[in-house]
Amino acid sequence: MTSVQESRSGGAVTIERIEAFPLVYPTVGRFKFFEGARGQPTGRPAVLVKITASDGTIGWGQSVPSPRWSYETLDSVYSTLTRHLAPMLLQLDPFDREQIDAMMTRTIAPSFSTGQPICKAGIDLALFDLTGRLERKTAGERWNRRGRDTITLSWTLNPRSLDEVEGSIEEALARGYRHFNVKVAPDPVFDLELCRIVKRRVPDGFLWADANGGYDEATALAVMPKLADLGVPVLEQPLPANRLTGYQRLKKQGALPIIMDEGIVSSVELREFIALGLLDGVAMKVARCGGLTEARKQIEMVLNDGLMFLGSGLTDTDCSLAASLLLYGAYDLKYPAALNGPQFVDGTVLQEPFTVANGELRVPHGPGLGVEVDEEKIAAYRCAV
Repeated sequence: MTSVQESRSGGAVTIERIEAFPLVYPTVGRFKFFEGARGQPTGRPAVLVKITASDGTIGWGQSVPSPRWSYETLDSVYSTLTRHLAPMLLQLDPFDREQIDAMMTRTIAPSFSTGQPICKAGIDLALFDLTGRLERKTAGERWNRRGRDTITLSWTLNPRSLDEVEGSIEEALARGYRHFNVKVAPDPVFDLELCRIVKRRVPDGFLWADANGGYDEATALAVMPKLADLGVPVLEQPLPANRLTGYQRLKKQGALPIIMDEGIVSSVELREFIALGLLDGVAMKVARCGGLTEARKQIEMVLNDGLMFLGSGLTDTDCSLAASLLLYGAYDLKYPAALNGPQFVDGTVLQEPFTVANGELRVPHGPGLGVEVDEEKIAAYRCAV
């Protein structure tokens, strides 16, 4: 391959056009990150990204903002893509990631870490899809990894009351799920009883507690040994991401492995956090990291240091879900993945939608992201910004 990939007609391939489609997918059930101030469902916002190369090849990506989880919104993602990033990337070599990443960093600067990583993930995934199609290679072939063909899923529990727990567990079991991730914090009494119910109903399932930074240090120190006694194997993001000395004290206590999420955007801070002894592993999210390119670096860093990696997501839809499945499949994820898009999102723009069977999703096979977008379906979810 030359510095600029040659097209099938023999000319150099460049980025000719970048389009963005703001979408809102309907949701089912209740997920606390997709409800308004009065509890009404808001839908799952996303921005579909289409990159067309000069030879006509198309790559699709997706940004999945979640403003109750991060600062990025549907509006900010769409405006940044269309007004700032897209104009700067036209005519560039889609294979020259060093130049593209430098251009995106210069256009949207970092703060503590990568600036607008969820937005940039849409570009990253579309480029991965485009270049994979140009090379006619699957993700596994490009990464030289075999991995696994299916990913076992975890069912998300975020009940408002304990009375809701049994019904949600029954629904999960009826749909073939056998593993659960529970949203905990700030109430340790509620959290312990929630975990107790799950362990009683599904004693052999993997039970993963995620606080989303919702505990203070004293509460986390008190609740962690009790969660461990109940059989909870890990606690994700017990404290806000900037409580570094608190994480050191939790690690020193050693009651449970500490998994970080919100605090890890780039491999730069991950390396620092590992060196400072703040964590036992990372809950990976392709969207949080700015896409597959950075997420792969982080997984390899974690594995090389003998730490855990869990597979998570941002209630991913379509192209974003495909990217997560490709990554976790290639790196042979050992634990059930908290990919709850199929649980909460009711809609798709794919020609062949993802289907959960026996609590599992198949890893896509095919060039690029391995999925095909049906452009006629986009209009059903398109929204104004």
